Amino acid sequence: MSDFLAAAVQLKSTSQPEVNFSSAEEQIELAARRGAELIGLPENFAFLGDDQERLNLSSSLAEQCSRFLVTMARRYQVVLLGGGFPVPVGDGRRTLNRAELYGRDGQLLARYDKIHLFDVDLPEGNTYRESSTIVPGENVPPVVDVPGLCKVGLSICYDVRFPELYRYLADHGAELLLIPAAFTAFTGKDHWQVLLQARAIENTAYVVAPAQTGLNYERRHSHGHSMVIDPWGTVLADAGVLPGASIAPVDSSHVGRIREQMPCLKHRKPELF
Repeated sequence: MSDFLAAAVQLKSTSQPEVNFSSAEEQIELAARRGAELIGLPENFAFLGDDQERLNLSSSLAEQCSRFLVTMARRYQVVLLGGGFPVPVGDGRRTLNRAELYGRDGQLLARYDKIHLFDVDLPEGNTYRESSTIVPGENVPPVVDVPGLCKVGLSICYDVRFPELYRYLADHGAELLLIPAAFTAFTGKDHWQVLLQARAIENTAYVVAPAQTGLNYERRHSHGHSMVIDPWGTVLADAGVLPGASIAPVDSSHVGRIREQMPCLKHRKPELF
């Protein structure tokens, strides 16, 4: 693991993919110019809109997203996460929600299909049923040793409420947890930062959490506050509520130092539970 800058990009994506791609490239370029070597885009970075329109676009959009990520990683010489985009499953009704991580040379390092789906009725009146149009992933989330950086674990948004997923990633060597999201404004104000800090603290790992922000379509309002958090739970950078990025250093020695000072992972009693 080496010292490097990580960037959690914050976007206000809409139902216009070309506009979204342009906005994403602008933020990638700005982050790369500031020295970021690992850059994460949020969930739904290329499209955030009506379910039926997403389904209609999914075949072409999946290909566009992968090509875009390859091009951006090569152009700006960064390790780049596309935090979630629709990939059709072939039944004409549903998609996967897929994150892909690319190396500086544009090679695919890891992919992950979102396991936990957001099916909730919120007190403010909005109802979300991701399972009606999204198929949950069937494979465990990957941990990848990114050359020259660190061991990175992948997840997406609603996963953050399931600590066992992140314990699995930590058990398999993850030193940095990527949590791209499109958190709702209603839940985000109370839960987003608390959950991110909890995942960092309990796994003594960095958290890089790119997020959507603002009014994306109709009543869909995202929380924002893309963050980089260290293994002690300290928020190193917070992007607020405007499009942009939170950028902070990942310290090569900090994970090891915190894990020595607070060796919770070694003190577990899995045989009892």
